[in-house]
Amino acid sequence: MPSYGFFVEFEAKPGKEDDVAQFLVDAKTLVDAEPGTLAWFSFRLGPSSFRIFDAFQTEEDREAHLQGKVREQIEARADELFSAFPTITPVNLLAAKLPGQVTE
Repeated sequence: MPSYGFFVEFEAKPGKEDDVAQFLVDAKTLVDAEPGTLAWFSFRLGPSSFRIFDAFQTEEDREAHLQGKVREQIEARADELFSAFPTITPVNLLAAKLPGQVTE
């Protein structure tokens, strides 16, 4: 079971909502190259509110993701896309169900 995660909150600048949505769709390609990222979800909560949730087996995997390509892209495009820098909250997971996981 993954023990570590991030909950990331994004607010798009007015007029940039579709660009943020596409940014998050495109970010999946970067995440696909991270073997330590076990689960990654990006989603929209409202017209300008977006979130990411991701999960990792180890603290090292979580830290590698935090310092990885998605973070680089967030920093590179933050002024263009977001009303404020995204809030990145580390979380410790209590329970999870993933595909292929056997429960005993």
